[in-house]
Amino acid sequence: MSETLLIVGLGNPGRVYRENRHNVGFMMIDSLAVRLKLSFSRLQFKALVTSGDYRGTKLILAKPQTYMNLSDQAVVSLLKFYKLPLNNFLVANDDLDLPVGTIRIRPSGGSAGQKGINSIIENLGTQDFPRLRLGIGRPPGQMEVADYVLQNFSNGEIGLVNEMVQRAVDAVLLFSEKGLNAAMTKYNGQISGE
Repeated sequence: MSETLLIVGLGNPGRVYRENRHNVGFMMIDSLAVRLKLSFSRLQFKALVTSGDYRGTKLILAKPQTYMNLSDQAVVSLLKFYKLPLNNFLVANDDLDLPVGTIRIRPSGGSAGQKGINSIIENLGTQDFPRLRLGIGRPPGQMEVADYVLQNFSNGEIGLVNEMVQRAVDAVLLFSEKGLNAAMTKYNGQISGE
């Protein structure tokens, strides 16, 4: 085994939030677990965790079970426990600034107002860690952001969201095998029309 990677999807725990825009990070992690034939069977440091091997790399998948703005509690504890450098960590989260269907992988950056990412940045004391941003689009009209992110995707968006999630899973697997730059080059951008 050459390496261990921690892949975290952000969301809110509980059935009521399951299909929310804010939970697209969880959706991606769940799809990744299915692809790897893994199931979430243990609670570790306030996160549902599973792990498995993919082509010589150990992947630890985690879904924090705190609410979004406290995601750092699980993430930082897992990073310390597994003694992982930040470049062996990737966090997937919803992003208002990207249209639905778009993914963007970045080696670092600010939170763009995403409370889960913000909590991780504050607790780690750095924004230099890879993230996988999953586009959920902006709220229509005068709708409050808080209301929008806790809405389910519309029926018209579901197909695009499912494609985006599968593309994000492919990107994570490429990241685990060939590194961040390979994943960024191949997968950054819009799904539709490609």
